[in-house]
Amino acid sequence: MRSNSYNKYYGITTFGESHGKAIGVVIEDVKPGILFPFKKIQKLLNERKPGKGKFSTTRKEQDELQVLSGIFNDRTTGLPICMLIYNKNFKSEDYDHLKNIFRPGHADISYYKKFKIYDHRGGGRASGRETISRVAASGLITDLLGDISINIYPVKIGKFTISEEDLTFCNHLNWHDRSNYDQLEKYLKKIKSEGNSIGGILQVKIDNIPAGLGDPVFEKLDANLAKAIVSIGSVKGIEFGDGFSLAALKGDLANDEMDKNGFITNHSGGILGGISTGSELTFRFVVKPTSSINISQKTITKDNKQIKFKSSGRHDTCIIPRIIPVAKAMIKLVLADAKAYQKLIDNKSHTLSDYREMIDKIDEELLIAISRRQKISELIGRYKKKHDLSTEDSKRENDLLQNIKTKANMWNLDSQLIKKIWKILLENSKKIQ
Repeated sequence: MRSNSYNKYYGITTFGESHGKAIGVVIEDVKPGILFPFKKIQKLLNERKPGKGKFSTTRKEQDELQVLSGIFNDRTTGLPICMLIYNKNFKSEDYDHLKNIFRPGHADISYYKKFKIYDHRGGGRASGRETISRVAASGLITDLLGDISINIYPVKIGKFTISEEDLTFCNHLNWHDRSNYDQLEKYLKKIKSEGNSIGGILQVKIDNIPAGLGDPVFEKLDANLAKAIVSIGSVKGIEFGDGFSLAALKGDLANDEMDKNGFITNHSGGILGGISTGSELTFRFVVKPTSSINISQKTITKDNKQIKFKSSGRHDTCIIPRIIPVAKAMIKLVLADAKAYQKLIDNKSHTLSDYREMIDKIDEELLIAISRRQKISELIGRYKKKHDLSTEDSKRENDLLQNIKTKANMWNLDSQLIKKIWKILLENSKKIQ
């Protein structure tokens, strides 16, 4: 599975670990001739970087953007763009005592159970530092989104909830309530002094979003946004519109009625049937407390020994301010993907570049499908070898080719051409097996 790649029509592949040499991203689907927004991307990285604010980790990283390929004379060439951010202020020795310990709340034990290898240095790919790639990638698509406006801010941090919302009130926590801001800061200072951490809930409001984005069943806009947001470490839940409170409403109150001017209410958060309605798109998501805390807790070692563990590294008391640019980046990627796909199905005139972009996407999906088919063929080969089965199965091959020929005719394809392609695939499968 391509678990480090994201999206179909604006695709990215990320790489790197928290304590590795660098974090990076490769983007293949960028048109040539676009002025590369270097300063804009660097600004986004600055908003996310560690060491900002009173309750952030003390790890100091400059997060200076390096572009290795795909740019010439400040413009995109149409070839893959590789962006890199070197890690400089990591202290791997601070994690030496964790070589055999699974930290409570972290992905240490789940990664070990899956990969059977334990990189104890700062969480590896499960670290929040991985998100820098997403933020860098999002800087290339701002213009594609047009006048779509994305606003994200916390409405709850720990026991504090916004009661008098004032978006003009700005601070390092992005907390828009003057009435309890001072008390909130004191509360966070106390949590920090205890060596503890706290989470919260963030509100997302997306304005000027066109109607018609998203697709039925498995490509719903809310489903794709949910996957994007929950893919961020520490996010444990999401609700659209009135969300879980809809459970207490009757249908006549939950439905969004309409008049000649449009929707009267927006209980569904601007999405119906997985497709945007044109109303403001709203959702909330919950962020759990940072797992690394300076408080003793029970855990186990790799050999299943029960011990007491206390973290001693550099950690965020409250991760919420730093998660905002990451969430915004993921929303941009989802909307860019949705807009790109919508462009393909709209009955509008297209340029030669647009048509080439469409066919390049289809070619990419074909290659992904062939790659997955090859992996399954390898598994079949191992199974046959283990159970002493022949690699030849003439009846199945004939049935398969007949079925493919029938489907080719159904879809008005050249059945002989499709048959040739499948014979090549079958022969390749036998070689693998």
